[in-house]
Amino acid sequence: MAGSADRLLRTVIALDRPRLIALVLSALAGTASGLLLPGALAAAVDAVVAGRPSFPEVSWLIVLGVTQIAVTLIGGIVTARMTSSATAWLRRRLADRYLALGTRSKFADGDAISRLTGDCTGAGLVASVVVQLGSTTVISVGSIVLLASMDWRLALVFLVSIPFGLMLARTHLKNTADDVLTYQEVSGELAARMVDAVAGLRTIAASGTADREAERVLRPLPKLSLAGRGMWRTQARMVWRSGLLLPAVELAVLAAAGFGVMEGRLTVGQVLAALGYVALGMGLVTQIPLLTTLSRARSCARRINEVLDSPVPEPGDLGVVPGRGTLELRGVTVDGALRDVDLLVRGGRFTAVVGRSGSGKSALVNVLGGLLTPDEGTATLDGRPLEKLRPYELRAVVGFAFERPALLGATIGDAVGYGSWAGEAAVRGACRSAQVDDLIVRLPDGYRTPLSETPLSGGEAQRIGLARAIAHAPRVLILDDATASLDTVTEAAVEEAIERTLPGRTRVVVTHRAATAARADTVVWMEDGKVRAVGPHPELWRKPAYQAVFTEGEQ
Repeated sequence: MAGSADRLLRTVIALDRPRLIALVLSALAGTASGLLLPGALAAAVDAVVAGRPSFPEVSWLIVLGVTQIAVTLIGGIVTARMTSSATAWLRRRLADRYLALGTRSKFADGDAISRLTGDCTGAGLVASVVVQLGSTTVISVGSIVLLASMDWRLALVFLVSIPFGLMLARTHLKNTADDVLTYQEVSGELAARMVDAVAGLRTIAASGTADREAERVLRPLPKLSLAGRGMWRTQARMVWRSGLLLPAVELAVLAAAGFGVMEGRLTVGQVLAALGYVALGMGLVTQIPLLTTLSRARSCARRINEVLDSPVPEPGDLGVVPGRGTLELRGVTVDGALRDVDLLVRGGRFTAVVGRSGSGKSALVNVLGGLLTPDEGTATLDGRPLEKLRPYELRAVVGFAFERPALLGATIGDAVGYGSWAGEAAVRGACRSAQVDDLIVRLPDGYRTPLSETPLSGGEAQRIGLARAIAHAPRVLILDDATASLDTVTEAAVEEAIERTLPGRTRVVVTHRAATAARADTVVWMEDGKVRAVGPHPELWRKPAYQAVFTEGEQ
């Protein structure tokens, strides 16, 4: 996993080569000016002390100072651009993989948001961090060389501190890595719980379980706090140790330089230069926090790779053959939802799927419609395996409507026509069938009313979702509790309109209403992930356990 994370980070670094070159060049200019500054300062001070004209030396010192400011400004701008483009690239890749995984994704919504936001940003910083660390290393090595060229004794005194600095950096990186990864993982879990709680806010308020839900959401906090405290403890140890190391080295070099002045080997200006070189040479120690950022970038890349490495089924390459929309399952198993299901849904018929909550109804219709690939067994449409059909052809002949539809698009008309080639006439016809046209035409701009400015109740949103499914004019129409918020009269009117608009189409409807099941040609009764019985509603109604499926929902 670490190897694949490092490969991803290398790819991120090489994404924007022109800006990377600009960042490296600005870093090199900053490195060169930084290394030249102490020498320029020494020359200017010695000229002033000796009473010589100091204009050339002071001018050179000013040029180097202005260069430092300029390259810092340019480097900041280039870094921001590189980070934003790298973050956007990572988010595109991650979003594409989430969409490809679809209902097979094992990542919770909140955790997915955490990876798309925080982790992509953390990994996107890697180029600037690597360039900064490289620049700091060059400056440190260069300062030692320049210090040695001035007086090898000073360099020798300074070199004694190097092992302590390296040990400090190694210990900091080792102790931080696990805490950083744990902190990010727990943050993702916390975000997932929070998203679930926000989605069920009204249910939580109505049931009076706010305190219990808050406890559930905040349960990972102690682990998060432990990881956070570990990071801060490591950081604090690094700060005070480096805070002691730097002045100790400066004091030792200053003492050695003092002897050099006394012996006539060094000037006053060179003593100041020596202190400057020591500060530059200790840059690796003062920049140890960058190692924390690098460690975080690697942890972010590992979490991103967990998603990118998740296997995605290969898209099919078979075309859809003409047929009546007959669906068949053979030995279908979906881990945790369905067990060895065999089912035949005849084309052109109205089939209702009923069962208690958690019985596997939604998983069943998702497999029937090709949204969910079974772990075992096969699902076919008119004799062809669903997973081998071309995705765009499958989506053209199978339409879905859900209990809580996600409405996408700029306007109401766009939301209804989303994902189809339906024109304005087809969109309006679908809305009339879904009994929502009268609502839309009363809006300020009708079908061109911005979706963001259209407050919709649960039932109205469901009818928009129904209209979207109808606008596809699919061969198979699957409604996953998509009329749950409609009253029984409106639901019956919608069913009649669908039958009139899409005659002879296969309809599979998940429902908890006995009246809807009674209007179906066939009822599939689900229980504990298996098909308990298939038959007409009146025949199944003779069984008390079947009646209890509906009566318990009404209590």
